[in-house]
Amino acid sequence: MNLFKRIVNKLTSQPEESEKESLEKLGDSLKNADLDYKFAQLFTHSGGFFNYCADEAEALQTLHQIIKIEGISNVFCWDKELQSFLNVIKTSCTSELEASNDAAFITCEYLIAYDGRIMLSHNNILHYHSSRLPSKIIIIANVSQIVNNLNDAMGKIKRNGNIKNLTSISGSQSKMDHSSGSATKLFLLLLED
Repeated sequence: MNLFKRIVNKLTSQPEESEKESLEKLGDSLKNADLDYKFAQLFTHSGGFFNYCADEAEALQTLHQIIKIEGISNVFCWDKELQSFLNVIKTSCTSELEASNDAAFITCEYLIAYDGRIMLSHNNILHYHSSRLPSKIIIIANVSQIVNNLNDAMGKIKRNGNIKNLTSISGSQSKMDHSSGSATKLFLLLLED
């Protein structure tokens, strides 16, 4: 960076490096770390809320806390197994995305350790574009879904057959286009297999 840009950045109190460069530096410093640790660090660095859960009971308790603290009252959740979680904690849900949904409770395809992103597909969000999801998204996943990078995820997807509507999201720094203008809050409940 040239001297003029450094001076302007100091005067305007803007950080010298972009968020992407910061994420890349953190990723480089974690290149020899375990995949789950690396994913957790990069996911939280990008603004996501990471919750490790030893079992389903702990996941249910964490889900209940998130819903209570965030004031969530109506959840988009089309997955029957996940709906049973919501039934236990007495939270109403719809199997189709509606304007009244203030959160989504979904699964994911893979957790990408390289940059802390979460890969979604038609299996998780149906035919909806990720930008249409509510501003609060709660994802439940297993440790076995963590892969090193996007190539590993795509290789596994290719072996599993034709998957439609692939996209990836990250923490609240996500660039998803929400018409409401509010930032996305992304919660992850990571379960031991």
